Amino acid sequence: MRLSSRLLAAILMFGALVSAPAFADDYASTIESFRTALGGDFFDDAYGYAVFPTIGKGGVGIGGAHGKGRVYEQGKHVGDTKMTQLTFGLQLGGQAYSQMIFFEDKRAFDEFTSGNFEFGAQASAVAITAGASASASTGGSSAGASGGKHDATTTTAGIEYYKGMAVFTVAKGGLMYEASIGGQKYSYKPNK
Repeated sequence: MRLSSRLLAAILMFGALVSAPAFADDYASTIESFRTALGGDFFDDAYGYAVFPTIGKGGVGIGGAHGKGRVYEQGKHVGDTKMTQLTFGLQLGGQAYSQMIFFEDKRAFDEFTSGNFEFGAQASAVAITAGASASASTGGSSAGASGGKHDATTTTAGIEYYKGMAVFTVAKGGLMYEASIGGQKYSYKPNK
């Protein structure tokens, strides 16, 4: 009972942040922030991408994350996506972050937009921070801080696609001991 009360408190803490509607300006601003931090390489070479202006994450032993995003194919908004994650294990805190997933080719894009997609345990994200970059994977733990999404920087040298996808995150606020993307589930709804 006590553990479920902690989980409920963590979820409520970020509920207002995540449930707030994202506006077109939020997407444009987030895309521009990642473009500034990454340079043009991923944007110029990728077949498409998914952008999440805000993902809220919280946990005390049991945790969860949720965010809404848009999917772009060759620069055109073609649908919407939602990410949910439920995690168990050593974790404490809460955070909000932005996330971009680049699709190297049509095959990776089609895999993500096939309906329900989930990252495997081997998947990792590159955490873009103010003045430094760090890899966050499901095999370990790390914490990062950003001076703000407009100050985020990294170098893309040596960063490669994994199974046709590359994932980047920028911390917006909070601190959480745990930063993985394994177990994230995505749903996709095409534009009508």
